[in-house]
Amino acid sequence: MELSKQTKKQLMQLIAFAIALYCGLEHFDVVLDVFHALWGILLPFVLGGAIAFIINVPMRAIERKLFNKNAKLAKFKRIAAYLLTLLCVIGVFALALVVVIPELGNTITLLMEQIPAAIEGLQKWSMELEKEWPALEPFIEELDIDWKSLSATAVGMVQGIAAGLLNSGMGLFSGIVNGVVTFFIGFVFSIYVLFQKERLSGQAKQILYAFLPERAAEKVLSVGALSHRVFSSFLSGQCLEAVILGTLFVIAMTILRMPYAMLTGIVIALTALVPLVGAFIGCAVGMILIVMVNPIQALWFLILFLVLQQVEGNLIYPQVVGSSVGLPSIWVLAAVTVGGNLFGIMGILMFIPLCSVLYALFGGMVKRRLKERGVPREKWRA
Repeated sequence: MELSKQTKKQLMQLIAFAIALYCGLEHFDVVLDVFHALWGILLPFVLGGAIAFIINVPMRAIERKLFNKNAKLAKFKRIAAYLLTLLCVIGVFALALVVVIPELGNTITLLMEQIPAAIEGLQKWSMELEKEWPALEPFIEELDIDWKSLSATAVGMVQGIAAGLLNSGMGLFSGIVNGVVTFFIGFVFSIYVLFQKERLSGQAKQILYAFLPERAAEKVLSVGALSHRVFSSFLSGQCLEAVILGTLFVIAMTILRMPYAMLTGIVIALTALVPLVGAFIGCAVGMILIVMVNPIQALWFLILFLVLQQVEGNLIYPQVVGSSVGLPSIWVLAAVTVGGNLFGIMGILMFIPLCSVLYALFGGMVKRRLKERGVPREKWRA
C-alpha cells in the first residue's frame, strides 16, 4: 500500500528525530559542552529578563498611579516609575548592608568576648548543681568536661564562622567583579525590555500566530498570562509579607527590650523571602545572637517567634499572599523540597509559582476530561 504524502513526511521527521537522539546520546559530553556554551551566550539576556520581571512588579504599580490626572506629565510616567523603583531597590539593599554588616561585626566580637565568661558561668552552675543535688555528682563527673578546651573550641568555632563569612563575602565580591560585564549587559537588556515591553509583547504574539495554529498560539498565550500572573502575585506578596513580618519582630523586640532588634528583624525579613522554612532560619540566627547576651531573653524570643509565626501563618499570609499561588500546603512542601535540592534558594523561590502554574493547568485538564467523559460531580467530589 502506498503511503500518503503527509504520512511520508511524518515518517521522515520521526526517523530524523531518532537519528538526532541517537547521535546526541552517543556524544552526550559534546552536547553538554554545546549547551554550556549556549548558556554562557544567553546568560546576560536571561539575567536581564529576570531583572526586568522583578523590577516590573513594583514599577507597574507605580506607573498606574503616577500622573494619571495630568496628561502633559503622563508621557514621563514610565521613566519616573522606573527611577523610583530603582531607587527603592537600591535603598533597601543599602539599608540592609548599613545595618547588617556593622551589627554582624559587633556581634562576632561580642560573642568572642563573652564565650569564656559564659563557659565559666556554666562551670560554676554545674558545681553549684553538684552541691544542691549530690545524686547528680557521679553523672557530671562521668561527662569529664574539659572547660578550658570547651571554651577554646567555642571561640574557634566563632572565628571559623567569621572567617567563612569573610571568605564568602570576598568570593561574592570576586564573583561580582568577574561577572560585571554579564551583569551590565543584562541590566541594559532589562531596561530595553521594561521600556519596550508592549512592543515586544506584540512581536511575540505575531511570531506565535505566524508559526503556530491559532488554537495552539492562544493556548501558549493563556499559559504565559497565567504564569505571569502567578509569578508576579507570588513575588509581590512574598516581599510584602516578609517586610510585615520583619517589622513586627522589630517592634515587638523593641517593646520587650530584647537585644539586636533591628538586626534580627532584617535577618528574619530577608530569610522569610524563602517560603515555609526561611523564617525558622532567621529564628535560629536570632536565638544565637540573643542567647550570648541573655539566655532567658532567648527563650522569650523563641516564644515570641512562635506567637508571631501563628499570626503570620493564619492572618498575614492568607491576606497578603492569599490564594495568588493557589497551591495546597502539601505541594508547597514538595516544591520547596525538590526546588531546594536541585537549585538551592533560587530553586525554592522558583518552584512554588512554577508548581502552582502546573497545578492549575493539570487541574483544568482533569476537569475538562471529566466533563468530556460525562462523569457526574457526585462521583468525584470530596
